[in-house]
Amino acid sequence: MPTTPDGTPSDARMWNRLTTLHTRVEGRLATVLQRRHGLGLSEYRALGLLVEAPASELRMQELAAGLGLNQSSVTRLVARLGAADFTYRDVCPDDKRGVYTVLTDAGRARHREARATYEEALTAALDEAAADAPELAPLLSTARASLA
Repeated sequence: MPTTPDGTPSDARMWNRLTTLHTRVEGRLATVLQRRHGLGLSEYRALGLLVEAPASELRMQELAAGLGLNQSSVTRLVARLGAADFTYRDVCPDDKRGVYTVLTDAGRARHREARATYEEALTAALDEAAADAPELAPLLSTARASLA
C-alpha cells in the first residue's frame, strides 16, 4: 500500500481530503438553498431527480436509492415536498403496493429557481476550497479536467 512521507497511507489521506471537501461543500450548499429558496439539500436533489425522470415520477424506492436515503427518511422527505405542493403521491396502476412520487408544476418551478443558486454556490465553494486548502487543489483540478 502506497504511503505519504509521514507514513500515512496515501489512499487514506486522499479519502480524508475528499470527505473534508464534501462536508465543506455540502454545508455551503445546504445553507444557501435554505436561505434563498426554503429548500433543504435533499429536497433540492429529490426535485432534480424527478425533473430528469420519465414522466417526472419515481417509485419511492428509486428516489431513496437516487438520494442515498433509507425508506423512512425518503418518506419524510416526500411528505415535506407534498406539503409544499412540490410533489404528490400516486399509486402504481399495475401494482397497488407501489407508490410513486410525482413532480408538480410548482416543484418544477422551485427547482428551476434554485438551480442557478445551487450551481453558483457549488462553483464558489469548490473555488474557495481550492484556495483555502491547497492540498485539495490537485483533486479539484483533476476532477474538473476529467469532465471537460
